[in-house]
Amino acid sequence: MNKNSIILIIQARMQSTRFPNKAIADLCGAPLIERVFQRIKRVKGIDGIILATTKSKEDDILDKIANSNKIEVFRGSENDVIDRFYKAAKVKNVNHIIRMCADNPIPEPSEYERLIKYHLDSNNDFSSNTQDFLGNGYPNGIGTEIFTFKSLEEIWKREKRETFREHISLNYFDYTKQEVNPKFNFKIGTINCPKEMSRPGLKLDVNYHEQYLFIKEIYENLFTKNKEFTVKEVIEWYDKKQSKDQKKL
Repeated sequence: MNKNSIILIIQARMQSTRFPNKAIADLCGAPLIERVFQRIKRVKGIDGIILATTKSKEDDILDKIANSNKIEVFRGSENDVIDRFYKAAKVKNVNHIIRMCADNPIPEPSEYERLIKYHLDSNNDFSSNTQDFLGNGYPNGIGTEIFTFKSLEEIWKREKRETFREHISLNYFDYTKQEVNPKFNFKIGTINCPKEMSRPGLKLDVNYHEQYLFIKEIYENLFTKNKEFTVKEVIEWYDKKQSKDQKKL
């Protein structure tokens, strides 16, 4: 097995109490999750992409969209996300796993690639360039997490608590407390956000309907001009929008 083998797993399901059916919300004529697939396919240095969803009938639509986009699908436990990821990755026989959430419709491929290189060079168990992790300066929604299959297998075997089975990141790092999980004490790390993209207060993920409307506005302004628009372009558009809004006051 190649020690640098990496699989990217997208975590998604239709059930969402805060914004139901957000995965299929329209973004310029396609479901939100399809836009995620389109952007993530541009990431270099990975050995495959899997949509990890549940066995619930409600998630059949996600299976269908993934298949139409030539994305492999694994269907597993609804709440035991550790088990879902472990079983999806095990059959692929890889050493590293990238975890991304399907409610991040503007992932930045170049920053995924930077994190991959850092992670492989650092010998970390867990690397992340998600929002302001360890003060990295990233906006919310453009980054990802990478962890070793070996560490995931250890968690799968040892961790029995429901909350920790449902939220993978908690086994490595508690983002709220900003501390490493003492049970495993994995080696973790991050990279700094490029200065031109550093907006730690900017949210580019979709948890609520109003956040979707903001992302929809971004797509309507940028995707129509450039289907591979960058986060740097988003920042430039956002800054101009903020400036215009200030002048109206």
